[in-house]
Amino acid sequence: MVAIPLLSGVTMSEIADFNQAYPINLEPVQIESGISNGYVRSAGGAVAMGTGPGIDRGGINWNGTLYRVMGTKLVSVSMDGTVTTLGDVGPGGMVAMDYGFDRLAIQSGTSLYYWNGTELTQVTDTDLGPSLDVVWMDGYYISTDGTSIIVTDLSDPMSVDPLKYGSAEADPDMVTGLLRLRSELYVLGQNTIQIYTDQGGTVFPFAVNPGATIPIGCVGPRAKCLFSQTFAFCGSGRNHAPAIWLADGGSALKLSTRAIDDMLAEVADLSTVQLEARVSRDEQRLFVHLPDRTLVYLQMASQQADKPVWYVCRSGRGLDKAYRPRNAILAYGKWWVGDTETAAIGVLDDGTASHFGEAAGWQFITQLLYNQTNSAIVHSLELVGLPGRHQSVPEPGALLSYSLDGETWSMERANSLGKPANRTKRVVFNTHKRFRNYITFRFRGDSDALASWASLEADIEPLNA
Repeated sequence: MVAIPLLSGVTMSEIADFNQAYPINLEPVQIESGISNGYVRSAGGAVAMGTGPGIDRGGINWNGTLYRVMGTKLVSVSMDGTVTTLGDVGPGGMVAMDYGFDRLAIQSGTSLYYWNGTELTQVTDTDLGPSLDVVWMDGYYISTDGTSIIVTDLSDPMSVDPLKYGSAEADPDMVTGLLRLRSELYVLGQNTIQIYTDQGGTVFPFAVNPGATIPIGCVGPRAKCLFSQTFAFCGSGRNHAPAIWLADGGSALKLSTRAIDDMLAEVADLSTVQLEARVSRDEQRLFVHLPDRTLVYLQMASQQADKPVWYVCRSGRGLDKAYRPRNAILAYGKWWVGDTETAAIGVLDDGTASHFGEAAGWQFITQLLYNQTNSAIVHSLELVGLPGRHQSVPEPGALLSYSLDGETWSMERANSLGKPANRTKRVVFNTHKRFRNYITFRFRGDSDALASWASLEADIEPLNA
């Protein structure tokens, strides 16, 4: 028997390229099981807890209470999922939220609002200009209009002094976002990232550290997040293709692979890319939300494997929809998420793989089986894992197909994953398929069963010709 790796596979394209194929809705986990050094399991799903006044646009945990923007409304969410509307912050895309000692700032559309626990107010000082992002630091609420760095007055956060504007001057590029890390202000531009510290004074209070400038920019205000004790972002340097990076002092470490870079290159409007981090169960996950899918980087698994470990999340039984659970915030001991399709609010749940009640598929493609230019027969393939762990259907199944060229696939063959509690079920596909050059296999299923596969064992008979 030959063990076939599960963490990533290979497909081919018409332009004579070998392409890396990541598991979809299956999270790689590095653990010694006695069967293998790692396994893939169904990525956790989302269970609805309540309904808000609109599609979720972001959230934050402030003073022990979960706040979110849903539709045009600022809301609070209680631990039982009850949604209470607090005020209107207008339309727009994803919001930015940050807080100081006595108020919560909400940047929505191009406007800035404050919630003090009882009242929602909008900053109407015309010197603020359009607000594209906001952070709090050292008593200042800091905003950007895409050109300048704008700070509110220390004694009056509703007021802006135009004589206290700052600017990022390392490169004449647009400011795309702001971020606070270790008492430093990071001003993200299209081509560079500059680092500022609070120097005080009567004019713009922040001074740039020119020796710490990162020569790579960020594509948009939501394309960055705190991650792994620093921050990750999507961006590029001048005249470079976009990639995913991890800031490292005055430089950046590349996290994305060639396959991930290819997916980023397909995005028509990179300013819509959104990054978020979810840290739990000894894993640091970086979610890169694209318009049609979400790319997930696993920091701890990558360190253990000594190479970047990624997988892909999508929604829909046919894996034909964008990943629905977004904007995860840890509150009341649970990860709360919004839904990109409905006004639902819910929590992440490892006990299900469905997304807000909708079945979600899973898929992985193997690496090529190659017999040194000789033929071979694959008599059988066995998925070794944890069958019999499923939810509502009498007997869920998995589908297998093969490809001899990495592009076109055979008809699918079905096999049972066992009846409920049939945990000794062996999932064996008797293929008896001969190949002359190489062959790859694709396995598919859905969230009717919680998939967990530690190994794929192949019974192969080598042939001399």
